[in-house]
Amino acid sequence: MFLKLALKQFFDFDEFRPGQEEVIKSVLSGKDTLGVLPTGTGKSLCYQLSGYLVEGLVLVVSPLIALMEDQVSSLQAAGEKRCIALTSQVEPSDRYAILQRLAQYKFLFLSPEMLQNPQVLKALGGVKLAFLVVDEAHCVSQWGIDFRPEYRLLPGAKKQLGNPVVLALTATATPAVTTDIQNLLLDESGQVFRHSADRPNIAYFVEQPEDKTAWVKEYLSQTKDSGLIYCATRQEVEELYQALSGSCACGYYHGGLASDQRRLLQQQFLQGQLQVLIATNAFGMGINKPDLRFVIHYDLPDSPENYLQESGRAGRDGQAAQAILLYQPGDERVSQFFQQKLWEERAGLLALLAGKISQGTPLQEKWRGVMEQTGKEDLPEQLAANAQGKDQRLQQMLAYIRTEGCRRAFLLQYFGEELTRIPPRCCDFHGASLFTPAESEQEEELFPTTSPLTWQEIMLKLF
Repeated sequence: MFLKLALKQFFDFDEFRPGQEEVIKSVLSGKDTLGVLPTGTGKSLCYQLSGYLVEGLVLVVSPLIALMEDQVSSLQAAGEKRCIALTSQVEPSDRYAILQRLAQYKFLFLSPEMLQNPQVLKALGGVKLAFLVVDEAHCVSQWGIDFRPEYRLLPGAKKQLGNPVVLALTATATPAVTTDIQNLLLDESGQVFRHSADRPNIAYFVEQPEDKTAWVKEYLSQTKDSGLIYCATRQEVEELYQALSGSCACGYYHGGLASDQRRLLQQQFLQGQLQVLIATNAFGMGINKPDLRFVIHYDLPDSPENYLQESGRAGRDGQAAQAILLYQPGDERVSQFFQQKLWEERAGLLALLAGKISQGTPLQEKWRGVMEQTGKEDLPEQLAANAQGKDQRLQQMLAYIRTEGCRRAFLLQYFGEELTRIPPRCCDFHGASLFTPAESEQEEELFPTTSPLTWQEIMLKLF
């Protein structure tokens, strides 16, 4: 009852969404906690409400500057002024001023790289911490070696901060990733709260048009709904914007835009001034636009984790929404190109480990902490395993495209779940139509069941 009263007082909500209350209770009891909650279920509220009920500064580690800015803007719009993001874009003089005033803030957002800064760690050591939040916690497992090695240093930072309670949050985590997060961030008494990754109101489609741009134009000509279109590169974002700008109210968003431009586009999109936003995956985390009716992936995502998270930004209001993946043979080359760039970085690191690169180079400085914590002898094996994992996730996306069964069942199985209910608008194999208004579609469950459906049962029911 107390938590519901606090929920009403601070957020004017009457009920918690699934998973929120359990996660908050665990944090308030002083236990390290991992919450695996689907996109759109309000993970941010878990640390915000907990933060209001615990004395001290809430330290939030986040992977993207855009995400930090979104979260700060959202808090400020709700009337919370005691929040700030400490990013690489903050001038040194302003950074110093923020660190001198840490006790005045309730929420501080920063990257894992910033948390390795000795000056920052020293300043944080002088204030009372409520708890440490690791947002997008799957980065600890999936990005720790290749993309963001500093995520692997979070256990060390936690120790230097006096081992505060950790709240790790993510929308997507396979059983293996969950175990990785537990081992790295949670102590032995830590608790894990996992809720199904299923979003029954989202229908899943795969389309393979000869001309993707023409297909998108046709789709947009038949809907006035608001949606997101994800592209793999900044160049493609801008090219698609040019192709669509004459036919609908659209804008484009990527990390190359100035921060004030990004904020303006976000506001225009949130306020309904833009029907469509074309973006790289730099857009979306922390954005609360509940009435998105579709998310189109113009390019192939590199993993089911990213696909489920990004497509899950549709239908946050619980109403019918569509997740559409466009594919042409060879689309995987974009992901393979990025993987090749990572191989080049790995090759440089392996040369450093073998003593073939002189000491004191930027490469050595970047990896110094990881080498000290992981051990030089273990890094090559971990790098190889990480590369193999990335390729396997890409292959799973290709298998998702080629499946002739239920797309929802495929995604859930990837995350270690079984399909127990096929909703009326499930996927392009199960009762969903791209251009049929949701209200005219069948409202009953196609195959209601209380036990998991096997692939064989699904195919028998269909055919």
